[in-house]
Amino acid sequence: MTSVPRRFPPYPIRGVRVRHQRQNCAPHFAQIEVDFEPAAQGFSFEVAEGLTVDYEPRDRLPGFFAAIAEGLEEQLSRPEHGIVTATHVVLRQVRAEEFGSHDLAFRIAGYLAARKALEHTEPPRA
Repeated sequence: MTSVPRRFPPYPIRGVRVRHQRQNCAPHFAQIEVDFEPAAQGFSFEVAEGLTVDYEPRDRLPGFFAAIAEGLEEQLSRPEHGIVTATHVVLRQVRAEEFGSHDLAFRIAGYLAARKALEHTEPPRA
């Protein structure tokens, strides 16, 4: 018997916060908050209207946002989760620091946020 993959998310998951920080010779820093909303199909991502980020240079922010989306989508598309992705993700908050914030740090933060949201919806084990 084959089971039908479950849809993710089965209900809205709001306020998923992640702080990714690593301090060493190649530091990482990214802090985000995202909401996951059920959608008809696929993956979509948007930055909340009016989102402000206290970070310079501002021209790097679109790259950070794209990296978050990539990390989210990459994690949600992993076959071992056994899900059909049908979500609209809204980026609500971002914190970046001059030293340690870069695309990879934000990609990892997106990846971790998706994992955290998936943990909220895992079916009970028998």
